[in-house]
This record gives sequence, structure tokens and C-alpha cells, in this order.
Amino acid sequence: MASDLHLVIFPWSAFGHILPFFHFSEALAEAGVHVSFVSTPRNIQRLPAISPTLAPLINLVELPFPDLDVKYGLPEGAEATVDIPAEKIQYLKIAYDLLQHPFKQFVAEKSPNWIIVDFCSHWAVDMAKEYGIPLIYLSIFSGAMGAFMGHPGNFVGDGQKRFRGSPESLTSPPEWITFPSSVAFRGYEAKNMYPAIFGENASGIRDAERVAKTVSGCQAIAVRSCIEFEGEYMDVYQKIMSKQVIPIGLLPPEKPEKREITDGTWNTIFEWLDNQEHESVVFVGFGSECKLTKDQVYEIAYGLELSKLPYLWALRKPTWAATDLDVLPPEFNNKTSEKGIVSIGWAPQLELLSHPSIGGSLFHSGWGSVIETLQYGLCLIVLPFIADQGLNARLLVEKGLAVEVDRKEDGSFTRHDIAKSLRLAMASEEGSQLKTRAKDAATIFQNRKLHRDYINRFVKYLKDGVS
Repeated sequence: MASDLHLVIFPWSAFGHILPFFHFSEALAEAGVHVSFVSTPRNIQRLPAISPTLAPLINLVELPFPDLDVKYGLPEGAEATVDIPAEKIQYLKIAYDLLQHPFKQFVAEKSPNWIIVDFCSHWAVDMAKEYGIPLIYLSIFSGAMGAFMGHPGNFVGDGQKRFRGSPESLTSPPEWITFPSSVAFRGYEAKNMYPAIFGENASGIRDAERVAKTVSGCQAIAVRSCIEFEGEYMDVYQKIMSKQVIPIGLLPPEKPEKREITDGTWNTIFEWLDNQEHESVVFVGFGSECKLTKDQVYEIAYGLELSKLPYLWALRKPTWAATDLDVLPPEFNNKTSEKGIVSIGWAPQLELLSHPSIGGSLFHSGWGSVIETLQYGLCLIVLPFIADQGLNARLLVEKGLAVEVDRKEDGSFTRHDIAKSLRLAMASEEGSQLKTRAKDAATIFQNRKLHRDYINRFVKYLKDGVS
């Protein structure tokens, strides 16, 4: 039954944020809440189709993408991070900040009950105050990530100097995590993360300042997590914040009820999968945001060959490859065609992960992919590259759910590191224990009732101020 609640939801322009915000909107609509989901036209066009039963409750709002000076060099139609190289993301933040003006006009016209924003929307704090509308920050990261990064005061001023004064400050668990923890960045990860968070960028406001103002100015923090999986980190997160931290559940995507693949190539691939032994195949996928170098692609490929395990690799064509034939090492497909398949381009990931022949996944350990993968109880082999992925990898290893690929101090890895991790996870006694624990975790990740209950409690908070 529909309620009188109306929420306006505005994610950052990255599909690793847009899709969780969208799935959150769907979950709220299922609970009877009216949602206005805001983004730019091309991002809205790339969203999944909305169920006809939910469509009356979800309003997709397209804000025109701002005209930027040509000096910023954003390609035409580039409206999300997936469309541009990493060094141009700072210019996308300029465009995102310009969206505050049409967003403010929309909020003024609609007078929603709540505004829900991402880390980037620091200007929404003053806007919400001006109109007397309560603001919530939605974190699409794990509770461990939130606990590790700490209070927003650590991001700016004296707090930053004391707790986050250098890249090295990110390489060990902070003092406010008082239980044994391995959740921290490696040195090579910290060297990249620190300037990304605390360094200057073309938008004129550091990410650390965005986070500090958004989190300090919101009424509550909603977190895509649950107590059943990482209760100890969620407890820390709540203790260090001066406001309510509300888990909203994991928002697991719906399992495909049946395979509806019309593409002939994928039908052939599924026929191949159907003929493999139960839980014997490794699925390999690094999504669209991880832009692998040629050396990395080649070492992963040779590692798959050395592992002698059957595999299915869904690989996005890198920008450095002129054609699909240039992506893999010469003769690689000829040498491994009996063992595995590499598919260049889009892949039906949920249908693949749910296939009974898939037993493990080699992936980047982004939080959304962790949720997708663990709901099927698969062995996890993690190779993190960007953002929060390193912290998620440590969390999964800490819980006995993953094998992390070994790397050198500079972050590089070899084919032997890949093969060793794959064999350990998929063909050893230790791997058998890992698989047992993954099956146990799946009972949490795939529990639809559990995650609906989290959403219902969140809606109660929106209505009554009680979660």
C-alpha cells in the first residue's frame, strides 16, 4: 500500500553508485514509498527496466547534463565515470556540482519529505536547511569501510592532521577499532587513495571536504549492510558518529527466475557451461570501472592457463586494444580453448553467477559485486584495484570467505600469483573450507525477508524517527 512519503534520491555519477541507489529506490517503492530518482539523461537511459508494479511509485527525473568548457575534454555523451578515463573524473565533478541548480529548483517545486544523497553532494546540506527538509547520506560502501574511515572530523582540519595526515595513516586499522582487524589499505593502495580523497582536484573542493560536509550536515547515515554479516564494524560505525547509522540491508539483486538470453554467442557459452562439472568453473570479471592495463590482462590470462581450471572470463575491451583480437596474448585462445572461454563485451552476470557449474569468482571485490557473488555461495578470489576494493578484500579474507592474490610492494602481480590463488580456492582442502563458509554466508546474502525487514525499519524511521 502506498504511503504519503516522497523521497528525492540523487546519486553520484558513477554506476557503482547509481545502481545501488536505484535498487534502493526499488526497495523503497516495494515498501510503498514514492521516490523521485534524479540523474542525467544518458544515465537514466542506462538504468534497468522498472517493474510495472513499481513504476507508479518511481519517478525518473532527468536533469540536463551541464555544458562544460571544451578545455575539460569530456567526450560527447559522457555522463558517468565509466565513460571517461580516471584523470577526467575531476571534470565530471564540476558538471555534477552544476546540477545543484536544477536540482534545487526540483526540490523547491516538489517539497519532498526527505532528500537522500551521495558523498559528492556537499551543497545539498545548505539546500536542505534552506527548505527545512531532512537529509540522509546513503553510503553504498561496507560498514567496515565506514568504520575504518571514521568520523567526518578526521577528513578536514586538525582531525585530518592528527588521524589522516599521510598515506601511511591508511595502512593500519585506526585506534577506534579496538578488536583485532586486518581491514586497512596496502601501501601501494594508500599511495593512490590518499591523493584521491585528500588531494586537490579541478572542481575546487577535495573529496574529503565533500564527505565531511555531507556527513556532518545530514540527519542520519544509511548504510548498505547488515548486522548479521559485519555487526562488529557497524557497531564501531555507530559509536564514532554523532548521529544515527541505519543499516538498510544488502539490497541483493533479484535472482534470475529463468534464463532469457537471445544472443547466439551467449547461448553457445551457456551450452558450454551446461556441460561442465558442478561448481568447477571460475567466473572472471572486473566490471567496467576497473580499467586493466595490458600487462595486467596478460598476467591474468596466463594465470588462468597455468591454473588448469575451467574458466569463463567476461572482459570489457580495454581502450588500449584496437580490436577484440588485440586484447589477449597471441595464441592464448588457441592454447586454452578446451579449458575456458573469454567473452569480450557485455555479459549477463547474474545468470552466469547463478549457473550451477560456476564454483568461484575472480573479481575486484567491489562491494556491489561482493553482494552479487556471495548470495550464490561462491568461492571468492579477490584482486582489488581501486577505491574501497582493498578494504573489502581484507574484510572477506578476515571472515574466511576469500583468497586474495599476492602482490609485490608496488602492487604488481604475476601469472603465478593468479594461478596459485585460483588453485588454493578451487582445488585444495583450504578451498573446501572456504566454500563451506561461503555457503553459510549465502544464507545471509540471499535472505530476501531479512533485507526487506531492514527496508521496512528504515521506512519506519522516515515516518516516525525510529528505526
